Amino acid sequence: MKITHLILLTAALSAVCACNGKQDYTTDVDPLIGSGFHGHVFVGANVPFGFVQAGPTSITQRWDWCSGYHESECTVIGFSHTHLSGTGCGDLLDITVMPVVGKDLTYARGQHGDPSTGLWSYADRTKEKAEPGYYSVPLTRYGITAEMTTTERSAIHRYTFPASDESAIVLDLKNGGNWDHTTEAHAEQVSDSAIRGWRYSKGWAKNQKIFYYIEFSRPFDSVEYFAANNDPEVGSAIQERMYSRFNFKTTEGEQLLVKVGLSPVSMEGAEMNLKAEIRGWDFDKVRSDARKAWNKELSKISIEADETTKRIFYTALYHTMIAPSLYNDVDGSYRGSDDKIYEKADFDNYTTFSLWDTYRAEMPLLSIFQPERIDDMTEAMIKIYEQQGFLPIWHLMGNETYCMPGEAGVIAVGDAIVKGFSGFDREYALEAMKESLKRVGVGNELRIQYGYVPSDLTNTSIGKDMEFAIADAAVAHAAEVLGKTDDALHYTKNSQSYRIYMDKETGFARGRFADSSWRTPFNPFETIHQGNDYCEGNAWQYSFLAPQDVDWLIEFYGGKDGFVTALDTLFNASSHLDGAPSKDISGMIGQYVHGNEPSHHIIYLYTMAGCPSKAADRVREVMTTLYGTGRDGLCGNEDVGQMSAWYVLSALGFYQVEPASTRFWFGSPIVDKAEIEVGGGKTFKVIANNNSADNKYIQSIKLNGKPYDLPFIDFADIKAGARLEFEMGPQPAVWY
Repeated sequence: MKITHLILLTAALSAVCACNGKQDYTTDVDPLIGSGFHGHVFVGANVPFGFVQAGPTSITQRWDWCSGYHESECTVIGFSHTHLSGTGCGDLLDITVMPVVGKDLTYARGQHGDPSTGLWSYADRTKEKAEPGYYSVPLTRYGITAEMTTTERSAIHRYTFPASDESAIVLDLKNGGNWDHTTEAHAEQVSDSAIRGWRYSKGWAKNQKIFYYIEFSRPFDSVEYFAANNDPEVGSAIQERMYSRFNFKTTEGEQLLVKVGLSPVSMEGAEMNLKAEIRGWDFDKVRSDARKAWNKELSKISIEADETTKRIFYTALYHTMIAPSLYNDVDGSYRGSDDKIYEKADFDNYTTFSLWDTYRAEMPLLSIFQPERIDDMTEAMIKIYEQQGFLPIWHLMGNETYCMPGEAGVIAVGDAIVKGFSGFDREYALEAMKESLKRVGVGNELRIQYGYVPSDLTNTSIGKDMEFAIADAAVAHAAEVLGKTDDALHYTKNSQSYRIYMDKETGFARGRFADSSWRTPFNPFETIHQGNDYCEGNAWQYSFLAPQDVDWLIEFYGGKDGFVTALDTLFNASSHLDGAPSKDISGMIGQYVHGNEPSHHIIYLYTMAGCPSKAADRVREVMTTLYGTGRDGLCGNEDVGQMSAWYVLSALGFYQVEPASTRFWFGSPIVDKAEIEVGGGKTFKVIANNNSADNKYIQSIKLNGKPYDLPFIDFADIKAGARLEFEMGPQPAVWY
């Protein structure tokens, strides 16, 4: 992929926040990075970890439009209030509002290029503005400028209209994201300037319920309701009010404001959230507060680096805080996975857990600079376990999507236990982990029966087994920390199940049938999306997917030299793929796939094998060629923060390879200095002396001023606010 290196100097010129004299980190964020190619990032207004994401939804609903936006298309059907960021599946885009001018409009999604159908408009991307907490774009069809900003559970829109007797704002309860379909909707007028209701839908989240309360800055002249044009996906009883049109007469340049509160609980909850978070009609204040909220969180990691690195780094850091998302009302009430309402919980509930992706880097990163959220996120996962019987896999709006193999929630909870977080019942959490690994119907029952997942009895067998094995290791590590020796031994043994696939003859992880015979014919370059023994990959990547058992992998390949040779072969192989490859396989260096998560730890295996210079070579290559400042600046799906978290950690010089571990292995820091707020008033400092593109190799390390001879730093040192100092140079070196 070609990366466009374009620095937006206009934003970078404003490096100081005029309101308080402190550095404004939001000026180094470009929310449009990753909005092209396969990045799938959310573009719009939100605040860190907020329930509401207000932004545009386009006509097209295909894979590259999972967030509702792609830089290749400039249509807008409205501005929705829930969006996904970086996913490979599409959903949400709930509670859509669209400002319009004209009476003769068709109330349907419409067709791109046909102005006679639908409410859609072209957006003038030359005047589009996207910054943390704020989004604006002109709608050329109507001569309207749309602006929006948000709080955690609410949004406020500002629409500048032309003079017209036929101006209106339309509420669209019909359209959602990709295969999302409305199953029930309601709209009821509360006053001459307010409406409330709900939208229930079925998609990736099978039973999604969103409640809304909407206020207008002045009374509407009239309201009209329109049907959903007999959509077969929608019951006839609810079609009449799928669209609500609020009519106004406007003068030239008149601004109408719209406030939208959302709740997963009730209409009353939506009203409560709105009135608690946006009390008046001061759009600019809400925008300023949103910017301050982002600046507060971004400033928790302060770096010194060149302008390109800063732009990529802070945009990546921004992306790591879009989700997990709050999923409760201001009084703590939330809707559980069992569809029951839990009132006034004493923790912040969260949703949008893309855990197969994010257990690898996103969650470990949050444990460093967002420790206060880890306790609540872990408690939220434990509550999900209580309500659905197992820890979350890929959880969305109170629904389990069952997306991706393994039991990734087990790994995330185990990581919190091992790192010493205690804002939840740690013993009970371990039991939840163990019970989740007994779940049937996902391949683990085959693994329990045969000792591994036979490749002739289910697809993606190796992908399933290897993820289960990583989860077993997480249980073992957590059990060891909690003094459960028997559990630790039992689950350590289980975590070795993947070894049966490792074929000495070919040197690859290879399908194995129930009778122990090998899959034939065998082609390590073959990949079939969800249709062979691997998940979104092939034998090349999956032969190294055992971060919990690296010592054994090294032995399998004949010792450290043989292991390093195997890694070299991976990176130097042809990038050719056979079969029917998944679109997720992108950002390739040889057969290393940075655009998808099973490869993300592989570079750091060089360090674990005693060859840190090769880790430095590859980590710098990825950071400088597969991340950029253009809209194509991500080489694959953002995956709800994981792609960006990999960059943030790697830029700081380390990465957590092992599941539920306290060790962060060294690579090559690309920032010159960093100060990270790690909680408790402590700051962890990273310094890379003599750092440059040529001086990419670590020569020596000091920790708190003393020589340090380990290839990793422990989480305990990070949390203690240590000072980590790298001496960089142009020649490969081994300091441990």
